Amino acid sequence: MKLFQSLFGKNDGIQLVAPVKGKLVSIKEVSDPTFGEEILGKGIAIVPADNKFCAPADGTVTTIFPTGHAAAITTEDGAEILIHIGLDTVKLDGKYFTILASEGQKVKAGDVLIEADLEKIKAEGYDVITPVVICNSDEFSEIVPKAPADVSGEDTVLTLKK
Repeated sequence: MKLFQSLFGKNDGIQLVAPVKGKLVSIKEVSDPTFGEEILGKGIAIVPADNKFCAPADGTVTTIFPTGHAAAITTEDGAEILIHIGLDTVKLDGKYFTILASEGQKVKAGDVLIEADLEKIKAEGYDVITPVVICNSDEFSEIVPKAPADVSGEDTVLTLKK
């Protein structure tokens, strides 16, 4: 069956869409080495142009940080995805973040998880670049990011293959 799928394009892997509208960049452009050096896993980053941060795939919300600066989802195919809104934004202690999802909640790609007031976050001196990391990268044979571009919630930004 796998041979059939590869010959006829049925095995496109796990497609993750942009969790926020903005400019897709390489994860290596993130100044925090935890993300930029892929210590937590492979991924991409988006410089957000919208305040709504959404599920990049169907799955279950496994973690919503009480500060609202990050969320994790596990897809139905087992990908563990971390969406981290900005750098060091945990220090804001929840200020400017509104949590709209809850742990254990089933979500569809595009469901809003968190809203963030990016202008106020930037005004406090924080970088709002948003890493999207596959925390269990070693479980995939390929993790292919889309080339840098402007993206929205319908655009695939990462393709994962087991």
